[in-house]
Amino acid sequence: MVLAPVMQGLGRQAIQVRNLAINGRSPVTFNAHGPWESRIGRVNLRVMIRCPERVPDNFPVSQKQRYHRAMGFPVYDFRNPEHITNMLVTPQIRSRFLRMEPGTEAQGHTHDLGHEIFLILSGRCEFTIDGETEVLGPGQLCVALVDQWHQVKVVGDEPMIMYLSVTPHVQPTHTFWYEDGTRQPSRFAPSSSYDVEVDESVDEKELLARLANAGGAVAEAARQASEVIDETAAFEAGTRETIWE
Repeated sequence: MVLAPVMQGLGRQAIQVRNLAINGRSPVTFNAHGPWESRIGRVNLRVMIRCPERVPDNFPVSQKQRYHRAMGFPVYDFRNPEHITNMLVTPQIRSRFLRMEPGTEAQGHTHDLGHEIFLILSGRCEFTIDGETEVLGPGQLCVALVDQWHQVKVVGDEPMIMYLSVTPHVQPTHTFWYEDGTRQPSRFAPSSSYDVEVDESVDEKELLARLANAGGAVAEAARQASEVIDETAAFEAGTRETIWE
């Protein structure tokens, strides 16, 4: 965290946060002139909110922050409408809160790579997974494994809110099927579908160059892996011959 903008107005005083243990050590002293290092290393300045009586009146934090300890990481609450969104989207995992209105039915699909976890937070929802159907309520969880066809439908008269995660999350993430059981063409969803802002600061030529370099790196890794496999097979064959001789 860059501390300079929030340290303005403190003058020459140092602030000592008492009764606060970080990694088992206390107290921590912050110097208004920086570089704002403590003897246990760099510390997020927001820990100072733990002791509002030690924060000067001209310290630039809101009144709410003065009496509530700020957290050093995001905390999401499904009861907050602004948090009904994708919270984390990476190749390793996608996680989100999802709200569905009464009677809503999502299109059934499978995942080629990922397992999907569903945890109901409010309302009730009917799940069909791999041909079996169950109705889940608040506090209940179910899992759709790789290649298991699953579908979700809200039941009852109230909206349903769930937490879900898919891991890993690699495009194309969803596989849809025709009624006769044949696979539909792959669909690559736009980043906006997952509430991800696209970085458009890099021009297309640079992106194509990066793609080409990545492709070359993958090809080289495959070549090296193939050599290792051949060498291993040759070694194992030679070992067997030596044993039998």
